[in-house]
Amino acid sequence: MAPNSAVPDEQVVVGEEIDHVRGVTLNRPKQLNAISPELVDPVSLLATYLEKWEKDENAELVIIKGAGRAFCAGGDLRVFYDGRKTKDACLEVVYRFYWLCYHISTYKKTQVALVHGISMGGGAALMVPLKFSVVTEKTVFATPEASFGFHTDCGFSYYHSRLPGHLGEFLALTGGRLSGKEIVAAGLATHFVLSECFSEFKSLGVLSVTLKDDAYIFGVPENCLNSGDEKAIRSVLEEFSSEVNLDEESILNKQSTINECFSKDSVEEIVKSLEVEADKEGNRWIGAVVKGMKRSSPTALRITLRSVREGRSQTLAQCLKRDFRLTMNILRATISEDMYEGIRAITIDKDNSPKWEPSSLDKVEDAKLDLIFQPFEQNLELHIPESEESRLVGV
Repeated sequence: MAPNSAVPDEQVVVGEEIDHVRGVTLNRPKQLNAISPELVDPVSLLATYLEKWEKDENAELVIIKGAGRAFCAGGDLRVFYDGRKTKDACLEVVYRFYWLCYHISTYKKTQVALVHGISMGGGAALMVPLKFSVVTEKTVFATPEASFGFHTDCGFSYYHSRLPGHLGEFLALTGGRLSGKEIVAAGLATHFVLSECFSEFKSLGVLSVTLKDDAYIFGVPENCLNSGDEKAIRSVLEEFSSEVNLDEESILNKQSTINECFSKDSVEEIVKSLEVEADKEGNRWIGAVVKGMKRSSPTALRITLRSVREGRSQTLAQCLKRDFRLTMNILRATISEDMYEGIRAITIDKDNSPKWEPSSLDKVEDAKLDLIFQPFEQNLELHIPESEESRLVGV
């Protein structure tokens, strides 16, 4: 299949098949490639491409990337807000996307994510599980859900809980941003490549997608085309990769303080510990962290900490099932309207003054938290296949 010279604006998922390479591009650049409840068909199309190529004996290598200045910015908050009166309107796209997260994490073919730009929230679930994920100096990673009343979703209760020390709790509770180099150093991506080096791939391979108003092209080296051999792909990526040397002020150089504070049993204790550490020399960075946490939804913070902690002893499948329950309960406002209030304050009215209910951590009731962590009735659960051979797209 020849590369497209231009892609219609309405074609929000672009698939290519060239020799033994398969490529898919998320193509909503103006929306930062965000996933929306309006996009059930594109999410299904992405899943269908992946399932088809996994079974295709001629497909050896699958590449996923995003158009424009983002890889995938997670969920489209405005559309979720608009659907608040019919809270199950987004059920299908949420279900399909969670299933897609599981499929990607258990994929049988070699996958490469090219992450040149924003990769946040659930969108990062299309990057982290892949065998190879390439980031640049323009890549930004974060899981900022607690700041607008949501939770760390799409399997990140699993991925965060397996980061060094208590870095996962830090990222989940603060929404802290990581640069491209930090993403690799933390183990959330595999290779750091300067964006100027991307053009060098152009002369080495044939896979490219030229999008309307977007000249971003990434080729695939010839020696990878016919095998998808992991050693060959790793060798080529390493040839173009730059060494990861963290800046002195990188948050990853604060690991001992992060471990000390974010290992505490409760959000309240974490905040108190941070406030104590903030008074010590060299810890000026903590002030902004505490301020940010105090602006976040108390309910979301408590949900997020509990979820990541539970994830430490659970499988990815168990974490995805729990994350799905939490997502649906939050969308349904089972115990709180905080997510809709957070989106209103950040995205709709943009007053940045959310009115959380309850307004403080001590007022968040344990019994209510227990309620949204409870399993659904069997027919309402996320049904992740027991056998990889039985994967099917759909609800």
